Amino acid sequence: MDEKNKDLETQAKEPVSGASPEKLPESQSYTRSEPNGDAAVHNPETASTKDIPVEAVHSAEGVTPEGEPFATATKEEAEASSTHAFFDEAASEPARPATQASGSNGTVPPIPPTRAGGGNLSGNNGGGGEPPKKDGKKKTIWGAFLAGILGVLIGALIVLGFSWGALHDDNNNDATSTTSNTGTTKKVTVENTTGTTQALEKVQDAVVSVLNYQAGTSISTGDTTEDEASSGSGVVYKKSNGKAYVVTNNHVVEGANKLEVTFSSGKKAEAKLVGTDKWNDLAVLEISDKYVTKVAEFGNSDAVKVGEIAIAIGSPLGTEFAGSVTQGIVSGVNRTVPVDTNGDGTEDWEAEVIQTDAAINPGNSGGALVNIEGQVIGINSMKISTENVEGIGFAIPSNTVVPIIDQLEKNGEVERPSLGVTLRDVDTIPEVQQQQVLKLPSGVDYGAMVQQVVAGSAADKAGLKEYDVIVEMNGKKVTNSMTLRQILYANDVKIGDKMEVKYYREGKKETTTVTLTAASSTNQ
Repeated sequence: MDEKNKDLETQAKEPVSGASPEKLPESQSYTRSEPNGDAAVHNPETASTKDIPVEAVHSAEGVTPEGEPFATATKEEAEASSTHAFFDEAASEPARPATQASGSNGTVPPIPPTRAGGGNLSGNNGGGGEPPKKDGKKKTIWGAFLAGILGVLIGALIVLGFSWGALHDDNNNDATSTTSNTGTTKKVTVENTTGTTQALEKVQDAVVSVLNYQAGTSISTGDTTEDEASSGSGVVYKKSNGKAYVVTNNHVVEGANKLEVTFSSGKKAEAKLVGTDKWNDLAVLEISDKYVTKVAEFGNSDAVKVGEIAIAIGSPLGTEFAGSVTQGIVSGVNRTVPVDTNGDGTEDWEAEVIQTDAAINPGNSGGALVNIEGQVIGINSMKISTENVEGIGFAIPSNTVVPIIDQLEKNGEVERPSLGVTLRDVDTIPEVQQQQVLKLPSGVDYGAMVQQVVAGSAADKAGLKEYDVIVEMNGKKVTNSMTLRQILYANDVKIGDKMEVKYYREGKKETTTVTLTAASSTNQ
């Protein structure tokens, strides 16, 4: 290798990180203060209270401790205050403990209860102004009797009303009821059907779990084993002639010695790898259709609108959560996300994806992103997973998926056009070498430099050489090797097409025409 090439090859490339695939108060009690002592019951003060001995206040109302009428009371008031009639009525009641009044050998009759709270406590109309009279008690007994009868009637009417209402409801609603001592309790069954549930009915059983088994060594015996290395999701998209086909991600099946599919029913089937496409991160598996009950339908991803409902179905964190459903919206369309396809720490491809905030977790890869019609609009592929990012997931659009899986199913691989070169991005080359070795003119600090040309390739036949810097292809600007691949691998570009290429050589801009050939695994 000459000195110029050696200088270029010794330059270290800085790794670029990007979106990559997933590798359980104390309650307070408040106490209301209640009145106590003299404040608990209001005892109105009359105009003559100050002339009455203290003992009189605590004896029977209207009588002195010696049983004599109050000095200030008239004869009529004293007779009215006499309690003989009251005692006659109470003779049949059990005797209560009596209080010994000072200066008297007799007992003080018990004082009737005082109404505490509500109403006027002073005067004859208040509670405690006068002791009850015989005719008053008769009225009270009849009033209580009538009130009791009225209460029973009202209660019966209430019970009848509730019973009629419950019977009426039972005749007009799909419900079951049980009756207890406290009333009627209903158990209503509601059939909640939404657009989401209807969409899931169409596609959920078509989403499966994909298990990746890889070779391992038993610690105890040292024998070679096949252990489950990883798991993901897949979508059954076709059923024909006793076979069914499943689309999933390439990174889900990568490195597998054996593949297995688990259905929503729990049934399992061994899977055969038909083909993969690392650039679009897609793979196709073949299985028996014995346990297949649903086949998914693809929608038109070009018609997807930002803000429409998006439903993700898959097996996050493994088969334990198989068939999990998350819902969000389409957050963005026509997104391009740089990815590292070969795991060398350098982004070498830009995936065109649909962005969604529906939760996508490790294990969701290869599962379905579904619209409200139950159509698959994307295959879930990756998410941005950093501490300060939430709800940014990506799916490969269905319009990208369909032509790829058709080729994989038929040919086991995707045939793409090729130039027959290996490339290096100009922006990874020091500025000094850009000027001295590549001799690029001022302002040209972009492009894809040709590192190697494969003999007999399309590039070789078109006259491209080492250190040529490609800056335009098929009328589109080439900023680096990633954009060159996107131009070359576009759906409208076919093997055998002729493509105009513009490049710089020794500081001069040149143009050539390349007839595209089939791509190999290492070249563009």
